Amino acid sequence: MKKTKTITTDDILLKLCQSIASVLSTATDSQVGYSAMVQKINKTSLKPDIGCFVLFDGGFTGLVVNNFSQQAALELYQNYMLKMGIPEDDLAIHHTSDEVADVLGELMNQVVGDFTSKIRRELRISIMQNQPKMLALNKQILLSVDTNLDRPQARRVSFTTEKGNIFYLELAMDKTEFIQLEDFEQHEDIDPDSIIENAKKAQAEKATATAATVDVDYDLLDELGL
Repeated sequence: MKKTKTITTDDILLKLCQSIASVLSTATDSQVGYSAMVQKINKTSLKPDIGCFVLFDGGFTGLVVNNFSQQAALELYQNYMLKMGIPEDDLAIHHTSDEVADVLGELMNQVVGDFTSKIRRELRISIMQNQPKMLALNKQILLSVDTNLDRPQARRVSFTTEKGNIFYLELAMDKTEFIQLEDFEQHEDIDPDSIIENAKKAQAEKATATAATVDVDYDLLDELGL
């Protein structure tokens, strides 16, 4: 009898953690990691100093919350901007700056995009998300998913930046299991940036080869006295 494969809520949480670590590490050109220990919590909440939340729906429903300390927020923001070529003197120095919220919102949008793409590719499940909302906070705000969850579960995972600053992921979703009954091929995710970069390299190599050919032809003409 064919052995089935089961994907649980915690497997989905792991995929989200991997997306956060991978996207933030790449975008900021620094190392972002997460704890191997997961905390079970009763409710999700936005906490100081900066909170971000994203709702997703479709194959399953859930709420993703990220809570950044001001140190973690500024480190991620500054590393991202420096990688983009922005001079250090032009960077914001306060976590309450609109620029910091805008950058973190864009980074979280990339994270959730990577996560939904991974879910679609690896589990063949389609989910949709709204635009991440960033808030600078000085008080805790409780959040809940605006839907009826039969068996709600909430998890909390701590992340660490390269400089040792901490931020947290909180995930709330219905307790669920996806059972794989048939094998299917997982297609590699298409990265538009890689396609453009490879096309530029191929064009540059072609131009170099053409220039070399032209040089050889001119040398031959010179030898013939033409």
